[in-house]
Amino acid sequence: MRVRLTFPTELIQRPIVYHLVKDFGIVPNIRRADVRADHGWMVLELEAAQDTLEEGVAWLRRQGITVDPIERDVVLP
Repeated sequence: MRVRLTFPTELIQRPIVYHLVKDFGIVPNIRRADVRADHGWMVLELEAAQDTLEEGVAWLRRQGITVDPIERDVVLP
């Protein structure tokens, strides 16, 4: 699964990717990222069983992170 995560300012300092690994067993591959003091985004390839990926993505959204699926380097609407 490839996704783009967009972080609100208040979540920039939180170890979000760490929690995907530790709490869900999702293996991330960071493809691109731009994280600054006031905003941040990451493009990730995520590997795990489909149900685990769905749980992880749902958790990200509950945290307030925007999760957009990516197909061939294009963010899908």
